[in-house]
Amino acid sequence: MKRIFDPIHHFIELDDAEIALLDTLPMQRLRRLRQLGLASFGFPAAEHTRFGHALGALAAGERVIASLRRHDEADYFADEADFEAQRKLLRTSLLLHDVGHGPFSHASEAVLGAHEGRTRAILALPEISSALSRIGVDPGDVAALVTGTPESRFPVLKEIVSGPNLDADRMDYLLRDAYFTGIINGRYDSDQLIGSLRVYRHDNKPLLGVEARGVVALESFVLARYMMFATVYFHHTTRVFERILQEALRELWPDPHALDAIDAYLEWDDFRVLDAFRTSKSEAAQALRNRKTIYGLAAEFNAERDLSRFEACVRALSERFGDAVWADAQEQLLHRLPLGVDGGLPTVYVGTRNGLVDAREASDLIAKLSGKAYWRKLFVKRTTADLAEARRICNEIMETIPQ
Repeated sequence: MKRIFDPIHHFIELDDAEIALLDTLPMQRLRRLRQLGLASFGFPAAEHTRFGHALGALAAGERVIASLRRHDEADYFADEADFEAQRKLLRTSLLLHDVGHGPFSHASEAVLGAHEGRTRAILALPEISSALSRIGVDPGDVAALVTGTPESRFPVLKEIVSGPNLDADRMDYLLRDAYFTGIINGRYDSDQLIGSLRVYRHDNKPLLGVEARGVVALESFVLARYMMFATVYFHHTTRVFERILQEALRELWPDPHALDAIDAYLEWDDFRVLDAFRTSKSEAAQALRNRKTIYGLAAEFNAERDLSRFEACVRALSERFGDAVWADAQEQLLHRLPLGVDGGLPTVYVGTRNGLVDAREASDLIAKLSGKAYWRKLFVKRTTADLAEARRICNEIMETIPQ
């Protein structure tokens, strides 16, 4: 048994087999991937890594499954052996849930594609397979949980590992990102939320939900997600440098399929990318190395229901500055938005005296934050457009078109 100290969860305990998994090369690579990509350009202390987050997700998941065991009113766990087997599978899957990420995390996916397919290839590597065998879990079950595929035999664990809302991944990264960026509003009542989680049955199928007394904690969780999106994840500096990074990566990897082979892919991390930019003469690469803001923020439209003002600004700026205009949209970050934005099925169930209800029915606050809203930012390239003029044009439009 080994104890690792963490600033968010304090002591995190792992057994020898889990430590052996941490010692594999794909897991150690996570030490060289920043959790928040390029957010440190706007929040200098945000240098935390995917490795620390993997440990934190395990710690959050351990608290969740322990709480579910204490309040197993639906008899979800068949017996103690079943609980221990699911606990072991959950912990392993949470350690591995980010193992497929590329350099600078989500920022590189526009060039390399989504990481889920590579995750399966990494889980199949002999080094990982051997570690999973030592832990005593089925690699197929781990892959199903980590990638969120429907065929998982453990629907409740899937919600905890890769669910859209009540997952341990999000429970950790909100607290961790808030801690390292210094954003107080990114915190939520994790003790109350986790203590209120229950396994319910709907249409004779188990699902993860929240008991009625935990609605306020759920509200704090949803609000924290909203605040972190507005303050950090969609921050204009972060978005500008993610855009510049993508331009530089397309120059660095003119054929991204060259990294399709998993061994070649795993050779790249944040450090190697930045080192490759050191000798590059391209504008984008040098901007990344030296934090030069190629793009300037002309206007932003936050949580608006109507796109009229945004569309008018886009037309006006495009007519004046042409290709120097860049319109950024929230759809690129849907995985970080609060629940309910897709208008799909109920995202979280709340257990009440009258049965299960959608969280949006149980909370006015959640209902208001779950509607469709549009987040947009307009940038212009500083070398080919007059930023002051671009701002003036947009300000005039916003004054003439009511919100």
